[in-house]
Amino acid sequence: MKKVWLALIIFVFTLPIYAQRLATVVIMPFEVSGPGLSANDAGEITMMVITELKSWGTINILPEGEAGNAEYIVKGQMVRQNNQLVVTATTSEARSGRALNNSREQAPNLAALSMVSLCAQIAENVPFPNYLLGKWRSTIETIDGPLNCILEFRSDRTIRVEQYDTWEHSGTDSLRYQAIGDGTYSYAGYLRRTVTIERREIQSDATVGISLDLEDALPKYTSLSIRSLRVLFNNDRNNFELVYGALPCGENHSGPSVHPSKDLFYTRFSKI
Repeated sequence: MKKVWLALIIFVFTLPIYAQRLATVVIMPFEVSGPGLSANDAGEITMMVITELKSWGTINILPEGEAGNAEYIVKGQMVRQNNQLVVTATTSEARSGRALNNSREQAPNLAALSMVSLCAQIAENVPFPNYLLGKWRSTIETIDGPLNCILEFRSDRTIRVEQYDTWEHSGTDSLRYQAIGDGTYSYAGYLRRTVTIERREIQSDATVGISLDLEDALPKYTSLSIRSLRVLFNNDRNNFELVYGALPCGENHSGPSVHPSKDLFYTRFSKI
């Protein structure tokens, strides 16, 4: 019996990590106008949008009859202009009716329409699940041994810092501190997108901000606040990389014989 209760407790406390609640969205039937467009076309474009969004596994699509239970409503239309099909949509908050964003795609026909692009616009302001939840580890190998960072991201947007090694090497001297602490974070997830930052094209799945207060760290690392970090997850979401921005942790003043880099950063994390 004790084993049953233990398993239940573990399940309850890990449930937010593995079974997060998805935002609820209703796609209202699209309206059509223009020569050659019919009710069948309206049904087809509506179903194409629903099928694409469902395939992501990050949004809960409700049937039209449950619009009263949805958090977000999408209303769209398709018209024919100059031999082009133009599809537009507006995503709104269901409760307030406030429009969040407008979407637009066009193509010669439905088969040529980019559903990924259209649906990415539709879902731009619909919150995605927080794939950071849980405990993660990053390790950097140095001449003085590995540096480890272990962070636990919690559902209340706080961080438990189980370990945050900081390091400095100069000549024959080296300092290494194993810090602990806590912090907060922000998370904005979205369908993978390519953005241009500092003339570089970067693919990312989320924008994250991290603030940490550390104890027993080298002085320059006791308080960290890094905004607009770009995060890229692997397909299984058990590894992620900070593809823009990083968490600083060390300095090497002794050249490449000690470490290839002068400045050290935690950038690659694996789920524990």
